[in-house]
Amino acid sequence: MSNFPSVKAKDFIKVIEKLGFYLHRQKGSHAIYKDTQGNRVVIPIHAGKDLKQGTLMGMIKDIGIDKEAFFDLLQK
Repeated sequence: MSNFPSVKAKDFIKVIEKLGFYLHRQKGSHAIYKDTQGNRVVIPIHAGKDLKQGTLMGMIKDIGIDKEAFFDLLQK
């Protein structure tokens, strides 16, 4: 797996909110975000910890964009 920059849950949430996702519900440390097309992504929110690479790649796949587009949005 490639070495991508580490991403925290709050930064991931900022990117997906730009894409039109909204908080649908939360149970414990897992937040479920949805968009108007019905796409759903579960985000583990653990303060001070980075998302693991495999988890991050799965979440990027769930939101329906490629990883390069995601990291471009992360930089903005």
